[in-house]
Amino acid sequence: HLLLFLLFVGPFNCFASYSRATELFYSLNEGLPAGVLIGSLARDLRLPTAGGQNPASLQPPLSFTLASHGLGGQYVQLDNRSGELHTSAVEIDREALCVESSEATIFGGSAAVSSSSPSSESCLLLLDVLVLPQEYFRLVKVKIAIRDVNDNAPRFPVPHIHLLVPENAPVNTRLAIEHPALDPDMGTNGVQTYRLRDNYGVFTLDVEENENGERTPYLIVMGALDRETQDEYVTVIVAEDGGTPPLVGSATLTIGISDINDNCPQFNDSQLNVTLYGNSSLGTHVATVRAVDMDLGSNAQITYSYSQKVPQPSRDLFHLNESTGAITLSTKVDGDTPRLHRLIILGNGPGCIPAVITVLVTIIKVMMRPPEVVPRFIANEVEGVVYLKELEPINTPVAFFTIKDPDEKYKVSCYLDGDGPFRLSPYKPYNNEYLLETTKPLDFETQQLYEISVVAWNSEGFHVKKVVKIQVLDDNDNSPVFSEQLIELSIEENNVPNAFLTKLHATDADSGERGQVSYFLGPDAPSYFALDKTTGVLTVSTQLDREEKEKYRYTVKAVDSGFPPRESIATVTITVLDKNDNSPRFINKDFSFFVPENFPGFGEIGVISVTDADAGQNGWVALSVLNGSDIFVIDTGKGVLRAKVSLDREQQSSYVLWIEAVDGGDPALSSTAKITILLLDINDNPPLVLFPQSNMSYLLVLPSTLPGSPITEVYAVDKDTGMNAVIAYSIIGRRGPRPESFRIDPKTGNITLEESLMQNDYGLYRLLVKVSDHGYPEPLHSTVMVNLFVNDTVSNESYIESLLRKEPDISVEEKQPQISIEPTHKKMESASCMPTLVALSVISLGSIALVTGMGIYICLRKGKKHHRADENLEVQIPLNGRINLHMLEKKPVEISNI
Repeated sequence: HLLLFLLFVGPFNCFASYSRATELFYSLNEGLPAGVLIGSLARDLRLPTAGGQNPASLQPPLSFTLASHGLGGQYVQLDNRSGELHTSAVEIDREALCVESSEATIFGGSAAVSSSSPSSESCLLLLDVLVLPQEYFRLVKVKIAIRDVNDNAPRFPVPHIHLLVPENAPVNTRLAIEHPALDPDMGTNGVQTYRLRDNYGVFTLDVEENENGERTPYLIVMGALDRETQDEYVTVIVAEDGGTPPLVGSATLTIGISDINDNCPQFNDSQLNVTLYGNSSLGTHVATVRAVDMDLGSNAQITYSYSQKVPQPSRDLFHLNESTGAITLSTKVDGDTPRLHRLIILGNGPGCIPAVITVLVTIIKVMMRPPEVVPRFIANEVEGVVYLKELEPINTPVAFFTIKDPDEKYKVSCYLDGDGPFRLSPYKPYNNEYLLETTKPLDFETQQLYEISVVAWNSEGFHVKKVVKIQVLDDNDNSPVFSEQLIELSIEENNVPNAFLTKLHATDADSGERGQVSYFLGPDAPSYFALDKTTGVLTVSTQLDREEKEKYRYTVKAVDSGFPPRESIATVTITVLDKNDNSPRFINKDFSFFVPENFPGFGEIGVISVTDADAGQNGWVALSVLNGSDIFVIDTGKGVLRAKVSLDREQQSSYVLWIEAVDGGDPALSSTAKITILLLDINDNPPLVLFPQSNMSYLLVLPSTLPGSPITEVYAVDKDTGMNAVIAYSIIGRRGPRPESFRIDPKTGNITLEESLMQNDYGLYRLLVKVSDHGYPEPLHSTVMVNLFVNDTVSNESYIESLLRKEPDISVEEKQPQISIEPTHKKMESASCMPTLVALSVISLGSIALVTGMGIYICLRKGKKHHRADENLEVQIPLNGRINLHMLEKKPVEISNI
């Protein structure tokens, strides 16, 4: 840079009047491909271009150069001659250049925050361009504003958002969602709105925008909440930007309802009556009171206490456990102890009015000592409660009971009182020993607590009851159960990413952790399906395409937290519903059909095959001809193309049609294909003789004409093409003094003199020339009469015309022309041999004439039926197909008057 500065300091001083700094401002969208024109510096600076300079001028052409090739220069390409500025192969990403929507300026390889940008959304690319030579020197400041396009969808920073709302939250309570969606795009292309997929009728969303333009979603409570009714709501929060079309992102929103102390303890009964024998020992269990609070945690803690109305003697006689509510005998009952005690017990909860229950204890005076029931527990027992696991085998022992009579003078018996799968039986061989055991396996899910009594009575009818409480302990013996074993779902194709499908629900009859259910996808589930482990919300992370796959079937598992864990499996089937997102598709973009001309009307030219990947009505395709509908029609169902009329190649050799295919969707989609119809030539035109123009015309031939000299020509054309237009010429009839004196070239139609003309050769010669094509399967031909008058002059034209008007007596005798063999002409080299040669020639000609005459006579008698076949043997030209010349139809020879 310093070197450039020193190089131009001197010249700038000399041409100070021309040097000035200029600023140009351009704008373009991000993400454009290479080669897009940004602007023309020469045009925008109004500088003379190379084409506008004086050719005689010695001034060098303009030159444009980037002053620095840093970070900014990699995004543009500058044409050094024209000054045109284009995008380079490095794609401009506005979000990468201007991170976090900061007003960044990219200049010469550095980036800095600019506080002077005209817009909060501007992202500028600054370039310094030097314009040379010195006469036009400028330092041009080029500012390129990068416009944002909606190329980023909103995205939540976490896939699951948890929000806690107190159950006493009033209506219109607003709670900010701490993880709003992020969108790197700016302005209206950024996040604009939020919505809930399921608001349960008690929630809605609002969006607040701060002074920096940041939008924060707020959850608004629209109805009363009750944790005891529903403690959690799971929905999907969707963020949508303002682009066209808008892009969306989503996350799972779990709204937990926190507990408040809105419930107080309650007793199921208001009074409990209890009987106690006066000889009961210390610690005897009298009764247990229990209150219930629907709240959780500390809000549900209950303590028990006596009311102040309970007298102190009763308090001293009966001990109340403030945590469990158990009442036990704490002092010995004597004769002064009151026989009735009213114990008013309070159930206290935090911040609540105490619940009240009255326990009436009646003490029965005992004259004799009652039987004693002494338990010895085999199963685990804590504070009078026996704990048994469910599924314990039959006959599991619970406890031994020893029955005693303290006075040892009464017979004592016992029995079991209460419902449950238990029995009390004597334990042999001991007396007064009884075993309490189970009669069938226990089931926690059926009943968790049993209260039974072992009752002993003596012969005097005195009863003693020992209450036994048996708590069944839960075991992981139940697998989770889905509400449906087959979960059938449907979703339209082209869905938004992370689309909600359903919420799975499975229950487990076990308690605690053993009843907590987690959800998992089976191994056969595609990777783009997601299942929330806790909530059971099933989503699909990508767009589904029905044409790629219409049905999905995979398994899901519900697993509990027991040890070992138990699981159950359900099947999910998803049907992807069709949308009209596929245009009809031709199997080829261009169709070509080759049709022989004169093809019958409404004959099948070809079949246009078209498919549509959509289903149902969206996949129905109707075909129509866009052009040429007056000639061609198409069967819209089968795609058969037909012509209404017969086609003539000589009138038009090819047709180009455009076929449109329209599907049955709404809106309908369409596509077009090009159809080219090429008509194949059929030999339906005989050769047309252009010269001679008439059978009555004639040509004067001088006797001095040398052999081999051209006399005239027969010229014909054929409207057909290919082999159908290849013409051969032959003389099929002759009349004149010496008619064999003239020969016709089978290829060109040139008529030449074969031999020298003698004195006796003067007169009118009439040559019947056949002009035939090489068409297949049958060649066509025309005939013309060539009249040659051999004489020195034409002295009497009327005489010649009278001869021409007479019907010529010409016998048609066709000879096959040897097209590939050119005739040779021999000259008389020695005059001394002439007499001998003339004599030999006369003898030879006589012999030949005699033999020829006999042969002609025989052929005319026996070979008339082959006359037409012989005519067709005139020209032999190799063809691709075989021609049986003997099978050709016999036709009479016609002399055309052209």
